[in-house]
Amino acid sequence: MTRSRRTFLKTASLAVPAGLAAPRRASAAQPPPRLSAGDLPRGLTLATIRRQGETGLAVKTERGLLDVRVAERVFRQNAPVTIDEVFERGGGSELHRLIERAGKETGFHVDEATAEFGPCVTRPEKIVCVGLNYRKHAAETGQPVPKQPILFNKFNNALNAHRGTIRVSQEPAEHFDYEVELVIVIGRTARKVSEADALAHVFGYCTGNDFTARDLQRVSSQWMLGKTLDGSAPIGPYLVTADLLGDPNRLKLECRVNGQVRQSSSTADMVFDCASLVSYVSRHFTLRPGDLIFTGTPEGVIAGYPKEKQVWLAPGDQVACSIEKLSELQFTLA
Repeated sequence: MTRSRRTFLKTASLAVPAGLAAPRRASAAQPPPRLSAGDLPRGLTLATIRRQGETGLAVKTERGLLDVRVAERVFRQNAPVTIDEVFERGGGSELHRLIERAGKETGFHVDEATAEFGPCVTRPEKIVCVGLNYRKHAAETGQPVPKQPILFNKFNNALNAHRGTIRVSQEPAEHFDYEVELVIVIGRTARKVSEADALAHVFGYCTGNDFTARDLQRVSSQWMLGKTLDGSAPIGPYLVTADLLGDPNRLKLECRVNGQVRQSSSTADMVFDCASLVSYVSRHFTLRPGDLIFTGTPEGVIAGYPKEKQVWLAPGDQVACSIEKLSELQFTLA
């Protein structure tokens, strides 16, 4: 790690602006509050799939993935047919009616094993990421535990999907690294919300990877170049509604490269838990439905190894990331 990056990290993590209290750090497990009144879907595992030349919403069921777009054309329940439409108008009641109607028929379901997935959230206004948010990860990089969240961002060009490809051979970089992360998906507009109310603004969660080009990240004190490569934010395959997940602060997460476990930890090691992150971010700018918060990665990244043991990812490598109660996200380098 270069001196400039160390300096930036220390400055970003230790300097608390006058009058701005640091957010609460991760604490004992507390059940998340129920979503406030509204018609956002609940109790569902959602996905985006590409089928017959179209991209649309899918719901995981015992019979496979229900293609909502196709089913809606037949049963006409006024259900949302894309995840963007869910964020725009809710439509939970209509979606549940459609699931019930289509569940009794054939021809509307797709086999999960052969489905072509898209990113489970397709057009976030913001992709907010958190650095050094696991205690053991901070330790492995030789950095102090931050006193407030270190924020940076990705852009929509970085979005990628389950079984997607990151074309690293086209990039002016060589030091490619994995970072399995729990991703928060915002469901209700949040501005200056308290920690007590923060999780009421969360629609759901998904598995993500903050894929990074470390050599580009170190070009300057700003991390953007290393974080915004095309396809460098795989998410999915599923978006699980918050009520199904329960407490997001006690989840096992793991990353494997070519079948070898590289990261294995728990979100309990977060410095700042999910509620404190949503609250902190919302103090500074408005979070809107569909926005994503990558909550940080645990220990085990390649950048945390001694230099003589750093073997960076390369074309042909296969990466799999899994989070308890969510799903396994897979992608390949080319």
